[in-house]
Amino acid sequence: MGTVARRIIALAAVVTLGVAGCSEPSEVDAGPSGTASTGTASASRQTPAEAEATLASLKQIDKLPLYEMTYTGDYDELSGIPGPGPTATPFGCSLFVAAGDPQNPLFARNFDWDPNPALVLHTDPPDGYASFSIVDISYLGVSTLTTEADKRKLLNAPLLPFDGMNERGLAVGLAADDLGNAMANPRKRTVGSVRILRLLLDHAATVEEALTLMGSYNLDFDGGPALHYLIADATGRSAVVEFVNGAMTVERGTPPWQVLTNIQLAGANDATRQRDERYRVASGKLTATGGKLDATAALGLLHDVVQSHTRWSVTYGLKTGTITVVSGQRWEKTYDFRLPMAG
Repeated sequence: MGTVARRIIALAAVVTLGVAGCSEPSEVDAGPSGTASTGTASASRQTPAEAEATLASLKQIDKLPLYEMTYTGDYDELSGIPGPGPTATPFGCSLFVAAGDPQNPLFARNFDWDPNPALVLHTDPPDGYASFSIVDISYLGVSTLTTEADKRKLLNAPLLPFDGMNERGLAVGLAADDLGNAMANPRKRTVGSVRILRLLLDHAATVEEALTLMGSYNLDFDGGPALHYLIADATGRSAVVEFVNGAMTVERGTPPWQVLTNIQLAGANDATRQRDERYRVASGKLTATGGKLDATAALGLLHDVVQSHTRWSVTYGLKTGTITVVSGQRWEKTYDFRLPMAG
């Protein structure tokens, strides 16, 4: 089970990978699931029975379409499968941490992007933490799931979490940052700007562990907008990670809340931040409530900062393990999941 107390680890056999800046491998190392027969590279390290159990768990739960699936078995989190990144930048996301109630700190986000299908994915790797994450499966090369070949592409879904939470209460999400600029350090390995979320969910239990792990890699933003990240843990601690003039910068959440939209926070004073409408609305509500929001109120705040292209909205209970998802702005219907928490 994923409850093994694994901290920051040395990971081997790394290539440049992730959602941005990858090319198709010349040879496929598909693993025992046999997906090489379809001509598709795979991160699966499953037995045939595990791969079939994974695909058998797939079901559509909403007309977004939104799917859910439980991944059975292991995967190579550093597989070099390609994943072209999004290229448009006028979009964005809204994220916040509400940690005013120490018994119920929450992480919440709107994912604002193109109208693509999404997948709520449960993973429990043998050498990492169990987690739930949400994947925009269009970046797996999937637009519909009408063929067996399309479905088998979902065996790569663990590699592309756009937000998620693990069993230790570590949550992370990303947003576009047009000013971001990451410079490569030749002494560090390189991972994609979305792939890094998988490494954090699998191997970090706290904000400090996540920052250490994140700082040990170069992030590849080629082929898509630069990103910045909001990270939080079960203690209510949080941090925003950005890349400014090539360097990783960290802004820790000092009040019992923290907000991230699509403005670069590094070097921005409060007046600059308040000029961003979504930041102003979210920070105003969190200030007024002392950062105390339950899941219903958090969804209400996500509704207040919604955009026309919001694809999903989600809250993660960092101590309770409760996850609530709204799909395609259909606020009257929620989908609830629960992640058993460790420790």
